[in-house]
Amino acid sequence: MIELTSHRLEPLDHALEGGNLSRDQAFTIFGTPTRELPTLLSIAASVRDHKKGKRISFSKKIFIPLTNLCRDYCGYCTFRRDPGEPGAHTMTPEEVLRLCHAGARLGVKEALFSLGDKPEVLFPEHRNTLRRLGYRTTIEYLRAICERVVTETPLLPHANPGVMTERDLAALREANVSMGIMLESASERLLGPGMAHDRAQDKRPKARLRTIELAGKLQIPLTTGILIGIGETGGERIDALFAIRELHERYGHVQEVIIQNFRAKPEIPMGNHPEPDLEDLQRTIAVARLIFGGGMNIQAPPNLSPHDYPQLIAAGLNDWGGISPLTIDHINPEAPWPQIVALRQATEAAGYELRERLAIYPEYVKRSEFLDEALRAKVAGYVDDNGFVRPEKELWR
Repeated sequence: MIELTSHRLEPLDHALEGGNLSRDQAFTIFGTPTRELPTLLSIAASVRDHKKGKRISFSKKIFIPLTNLCRDYCGYCTFRRDPGEPGAHTMTPEEVLRLCHAGARLGVKEALFSLGDKPEVLFPEHRNTLRRLGYRTTIEYLRAICERVVTETPLLPHANPGVMTERDLAALREANVSMGIMLESASERLLGPGMAHDRAQDKRPKARLRTIELAGKLQIPLTTGILIGIGETGGERIDALFAIRELHERYGHVQEVIIQNFRAKPEIPMGNHPEPDLEDLQRTIAVARLIFGGGMNIQAPPNLSPHDYPQLIAAGLNDWGGISPLTIDHINPEAPWPQIVALRQATEAAGYELRERLAIYPEYVKRSEFLDEALRAKVAGYVDDNGFVRPEKELWR
């Protein structure tokens, strides 16, 4: 047992013994003084190691921006476009498939689809594009493209189309090994005038939590998480993590929780907004680890903290997320992906083994209820008995 140095860290005795932290306990721990942060990080890392061992995972992916048109206007987004703006684009099926085949030649297994929320609702130009392609909605088009990726390429889709209905989720489940939607924040306050989600109706916490809940009902392995530093308070950050935990405890479907740090960019409305520092990021990772326990997969994007890999490992994460040897991060285009070989070296230098996984985490690979029957054989062809990519299927570059 690690010796605790203040009353703020006393609840961690309970965490180390396998108990669940309460919201009040988590908030108390989140306020740990800087001088005691190393103790907090050590405890979080111990909880991680107890369940995950000395292994940190990643997925080799390509980033497919199916359309960057979006009806929302988040204060921190550089991805979205209006029709006619420079860079506005909806990919054709041929563009998607060419990209997938190029990724496959580099050993990529995950086709990550990111796209704007329901652009056809706002833009007649996009409705016309969909009509020419033979579809009524963006989700219908995404579903068809994912199916083609499954049947015509070696890759496995993982789609992130935003807020969805149960019908949307059920349709996409048939052609995706997992899906994702970032909660970002559980704070309604951020929808207020001048705040990060002021003009972003699809960032309403209730709508996003409803999508997360529906994914649980449909037994979809789901990636979610929070975006820190966009104006939320520490309490609101804790509330968001507990909202995710509550749904996961009910359905068991959250395969990964991402702690993503806001990055300021000159071209966004929040261009002068301060970024969270390394201590804030470490503190949040550690508290998330203790809220969810050692069994949850906790990730922080390495390209957003390129000089801090050892510090992020020390805070309790066990996954680096998707890394692309081919495509940029279209959400943070200024932040290049790390070279996988360099990431492996940094991970091993910290005393951990880097293992490649699929877009569906090893915990869900063998659970048939979480994977559509049509996808099981393709997934099985990639993985070993532990659910990680077999060594002969890895290609380090």
